[in-house]
Amino acid sequence: MLTAERHRAILRLLAEQGSVTMAEIAERFKVSTATARRDAVLLAASGQAARSHGGLLPAKFFQEGPQPRPAASDDSQPKVRIARRACDLLPHEGNVFVDADDTCLEVGRLLLPRRELRLFTNSVRLLALAPESQAALAGIGGEVRGNSQAMTGPLARAWLGHLHFDLAVIGADGIDLPGGAYAAEAAEAAIKAEALARAAACVLVVEGSCWGRSSAVRFAPWSRFSSVVTDQRLPRPARVALAAEKVKVFLI
Repeated sequence: MLTAERHRAILRLLAEQGSVTMAEIAERFKVSTATARRDAVLLAASGQAARSHGGLLPAKFFQEGPQPRPAASDDSQPKVRIARRACDLLPHEGNVFVDADDTCLEVGRLLLPRRELRLFTNSVRLLALAPESQAALAGIGGEVRGNSQAMTGPLARAWLGHLHFDLAVIGADGIDLPGGAYAAEAAEAAIKAEALARAAACVLVVEGSCWGRSSAVRFAPWSRFSSVVTDQRLPRPARVALAAEKVKVFLI
């Protein structure tokens, strides 16, 4: 059975039962536990299901009631609303990398109450929230850049080389169709690229105004991302083009 066929069958099972466990996926479809977990991560990242402890729930399950969260920035800011939408796609357990971008910081804030998550980050600002975190929170080390407070450099890259993530949440300073995602600084671009290489699925969180802005350093083509969460400023032709690249676009 092809992966896409198995995913459709898992979603049918989820619709029938209201939940499905990793063990059920592995047994029913004769796949390993690692493959079952990877299927769950990809289905959650695409917005078709929600991760829970040991399995999957319907996509909107965690949107049906108020969820505890630490105070974040003004909800009128696009980056905050993008972060809230992105969190609907993210798991409630497993290993997640959160980038040091401003929008990623807002995503990280909202993930702190998820007890079963292990969050890895190169953001000093996110690590400063460790006292209020219920999720396990770890930094990757490295040199701290002044403006972004991102940890970069050889030490950070070397530590990333020992890690694997179920999902990575990445920000960008610019995006365009021919190239993909760009960063303004080479050192930060290197960390983004390494984190993407270590992740089973990747979500790009970026404001729509960044479209057409190539910035200095390309760190990933569109094929590296499973989903993009952005705002209505992303032009309609861009949405069509990304759909053609098999990237799911979620708008706020």
